[in-house]
Amino acid sequence: MKDAAETAAAEIFADLRPRLIRLAYRMLGSVADAEDVVHDAWLRWLAADRERMRDPRALLYTIVTRLSLNELKSARRRRAAYVGPWLPEPFFDPEQEETADDLILPLMIALERLSPLERAAFLLHDVFGMEFDAVSETIGREATTCRKLASRARAHIHDARPRFVVGNEDGLRLANAFFTATRTGDLAALRAMLAEDVVVYADGGGRVPAPVRPLVGCDAAMERFAGLARLFAVHPSRLIRYATINGLPGFITMEDDLVQTTALQFEHERIVAVYVTRNPDKLHNVPDVTGWRN
Repeated sequence: MKDAAETAAAEIFADLRPRLIRLAYRMLGSVADAEDVVHDAWLRWLAADRERMRDPRALLYTIVTRLSLNELKSARRRRAAYVGPWLPEPFFDPEQEETADDLILPLMIALERLSPLERAAFLLHDVFGMEFDAVSETIGREATTCRKLASRARAHIHDARPRFVVGNEDGLRLANAFFTATRTGDLAALRAMLAEDVVVYADGGGRVPAPVRPLVGCDAAMERFAGLARLFAVHPSRLIRYATINGLPGFITMEDDLVQTTALQFEHERIVAVYVTRNPDKLHNVPDVTGWRN
């Protein structure tokens, strides 16, 4: 009977694991940390008194949320000392449209600006469909407080939600045009693609060269890309593949044996934000890199 019960428990956990990973990733912005949290949740799940539980899904969400809140305490201290813009670890090619929508980079960055409890209340209720009474039990706050936390979070998320979503085919076309213009030095074509208020974020984490502040405005972006075009003329950028990165069109490249991801946010076919991730600590899970390193 014990083996049968453990097999059933393993099946329940395996079925929910992708959603648990997504919950932890949204809380932490790190695939590696999310996987660690879900592994710890698995150990606690095995030790739980499963015969008395009414809702295994709610229990697992509770375990993952509380573990994520604990992890956020140290994560927020690390990010306070982070060098340059912080971007979440890239999440590639989500299979479901609903997943792609709430993993879009601007929304992930907006989540990072929320308090941990605001983030938890919003995710559990608005994204994962938990009632506020259950959210209350999970985060240890009154249901009315959870409603207020989620409401404040919702306002921030609404402001960050992209107003224009690019389809996969159009996204590939636009990402290809941006890659070609930046790597060949076609600055006229590049300027035509950029919105006047474009912002370029480059996350090197102090580990590799990257601007320590976002580049705001078309002129600042063009100056940076002109300099990179001269560099690419000597050290060519190698395209690995185009990809959907946190719901945005983009591409994966090798730059002097360094893996890099670039994601592009468009509005009316103009680029309003460029998100470049260069920190090697965030790029261990990049697909299709094997064989590209020297």
